[in-house]
Amino acid sequence: MTYEDYNAFCGMLPATSYVVQWGGSHVWKVGGKVFAIGGWHDDEPSFTFKVSEIAYEMLKEQPGLRPAPYLASRGMKWIQHFAKPGLSDASLRDYLRESHLIVSRGLPKKRRLELGLMTS
Repeated sequence: MTYEDYNAFCGMLPATSYVVQWGGSHVWKVGGKVFAIGGWHDDEPSFTFKVSEIAYEMLKEQPGLRPAPYLASRGMKWIQHFAKPGLSDASLRDYLRESHLIVSRGLPKKRRLELGLMTS
């Protein structure tokens, strides 16, 4: 996946915002909370996303994936796709979608209603 593809996909998810920060990383947020980070590597695109505890255990030692630097060292369940083979583009999109869902579910109910992320 290229950064262009990544940004286009994340931009299609509901109630997202985009900012470039942390040394030029492509940072996507929902309700002001980060759910995906693209960047930190010049040679190979890298993508960092929040995962469930089960997904974290499954992914953390797969080739091309690792616990996300900084975030995982603080006990957070974030994975970084940093090299090939890593994830297929379809699987990466699935994990980005799931990260968006995990983060949005952590927002206060009032904020989720304001953003149109729940119907009641």
